[in-house]
Amino acid sequence: MSSSSTIDAGLAGQRRPESVLVLVYTKDNDVLLLQRSDNSDYWQSVTGALEADELPMAAAHRELQEETGLILDLIDHKQTRQYPIAAQWRSRYPDWATDNTEHLFSACIESRLAVRLDPAEHLDSRWLSATDAMSAVFSATNREAIMQVVLNDHVG
Repeated sequence: MSSSSTIDAGLAGQRRPESVLVLVYTKDNDVLLLQRSDNSDYWQSVTGALEADELPMAAAHRELQEETGLILDLIDHKQTRQYPIAAQWRSRYPDWATDNTEHLFSACIESRLAVRLDPAEHLDSRWLSATDAMSAVFSATNREAIMQVVLNDHVG
């Protein structure tokens, strides 16, 4: 699927099964993780669904600012990964949507920054080494992205 394509989510209020994953990391390979408010066992990078007719880069910037208060230059890795939508979140999507398409973005910054969280979405944030971040995230696509972007010489 091209990044300029859009998907009709179906009924109003349902999520579009297309999202962004935004890795924020330092030049020393520390990765920003956020603790989800709807499941405190889940730590992740910045993520979020694309809104109707929204392009992936616009969604990445919007989600980064909404979830952290940060405005950063982002790299579009022009990659997507697909994964099955977890049962606990299926009701948020149209009946026909069984998989989500995730677009990968990243921002490498000089050093750790303080973030401003939206408590409706996240309870806490932490900076971890890339290796520790890979162990902490619940999502396989998040682990793969950390490995690829942060640990493999920022290949993208």
